[in-house]
Formats: sequence, C-alpha cells, structure tokens
Amino acid sequence: MTTAAIRPFSLCASALALFGLLQGSAQAQTITLDVPYVPTPQPVVARMLEMADVGPDDYVIDLGSGDGRIAISAVKDRGAKAAYGIDLNPLRVEEAEANARQAGVAGKVVFEQGDLFEKDIADANVLTMYLLNTVNMRLRPVILETLKPGTRVVSHAFSMGDWEPDRSDIVEGARIYLWVVPAKIAGSWMIEREGERFHVDLEQRFQEISGTTEHQERLRGRLQGTELRFEVDGQLYVGQVEGDRIEPISAEGAVTDWRARRS
Repeated sequence: MTTAAIRPFSLCASALALFGLLQGSAQAQTITLDVPYVPTPQPVVARMLEMADVGPDDYVIDLGSGDGRIAISAVKDRGAKAAYGIDLNPLRVEEAEANARQAGVAGKVVFEQGDLFEKDIADANVLTMYLLNTVNMRLRPVILETLKPGTRVVSHAFSMGDWEPDRSDIVEGARIYLWVVPAKIAGSWMIEREGERFHVDLEQRFQEISGTTEHQERLRGRLQGTELRFEVDGQLYVGQVEGDRIEPISAEGAVTDWRARRS
C-alpha cells in the first residue's frame, strides 16, 4: 500500500484475497490477507475480455493477477500483444508463470510479485481487476488521472461507486462492469459552425457532460473515451476530442461543418 493507514491486500483477478503464512527461501514471512482465494470462472474471464474488446493492439494490465488466467487469456484467446499481472502473493505469481508456460504465452505475459498501488499503469490499453469496492474506490482517481482517454477498465463483481459503468453484464450470476476512461473537457470552449462562433462552458462528471452557451442555451452530452456527443438547440454534435480541439465525426443526423477549441 502507498500509505501506512491501509493494510496490504492480495488482490487477485481470479480471487478477492487470502489469509496465510508464506515461507520465503531465506526466512519465513507473514502476510495478512483478507478473504479466501476464489478463482474467477473462465466464462466470466472470457466475457470481461470480450466487453473490453481486447485485440492485437492492446497491452493488458491485470491488477491482482492470481493464477494468471485473465492475462493469459488476453494473449492466448484474444490476441493481445502483451499482458502484465501483479499480485502480492508470490505463490500465486509462481502458479501464474507456470500456467503461462503451459499455455505457450510466457514470452508475451509477465507476472510480478508486488503491491498493485505501486504499479505504474499508464501504458495499459485495458485494465482488468477483481478486487473489492473499497479498493476500486482507492484506484478510481489513479485510473482517471493516469490512464489515457479511451482506455477500457473491466471489473468483476465490484463497482466504482457513483462513476456509472458504460456497460455491464451478468455471466453465471457474476456482474461485470466496463468503463471507458473519458477525456477531460471541462472548461470554456469556442465552437465554430458555418462561419459563426459561440462560447460554451462545459461541466463534466465522469462521462456525463452539461453546459450553457453564451446565449443561455442548455447543453447535455456524453463522452465515450474521446468521442463526444452533445445536443444544443435541438441539434446533434458528434466529435473527437484531441487535447484542446474537438473535430467533427460523421454521424447520422449530426451537424457536419463544425469544430471547437478550448478558450
């Protein structure tokens, strides 16, 4: 953990945690953990990766990797270019490494023993986890501030509080949640359309967008990663957020000749 106020967790993607004594080669060490190891059913693993649309361009990080099944499946079954798993329990790491060798993906999957709160996750395209609600809430600000907009985050069983998922599903009685990290667009923007300009002040709560134009017209919209959809004065705008610019995306019924810049 990053602060002394929080006890270490063994946060396995295929388990919530466990209690036990771990014997090191040099000396015995005791790690206090929270609940028994419970493997994630393979159909749940498959659906998690399907909902995240894992593919050949993705680097998957599994926080609390347990026996490695999520990271291994990401590469073996979904064709991810690489995957990484971290777990506090060294016995689970050894098991995951053996499973990766048996699956023939050891060259593309790396497992590490350590504290997931100390792991740099910025390079992930997909983040997977099977943790606890309290742990998810500790991770939530890290996810929103560290991960690139458009990164997919999938959680088995546990939510992110009032950050509503973009999608959810139930497989074999298990709830699965998917979030897409939203771009940051709160602030003042200048929208240009057909030679005309108007200002809009945007407010953002996760992927939900609201605002008011300089003419006091209300705006409501939603982000999915870097794709923004909003309506103002009865007209639909669809755009791609690129830092301080928003460029139009072609969509049925949407305004085409527009763009926006942060002001």
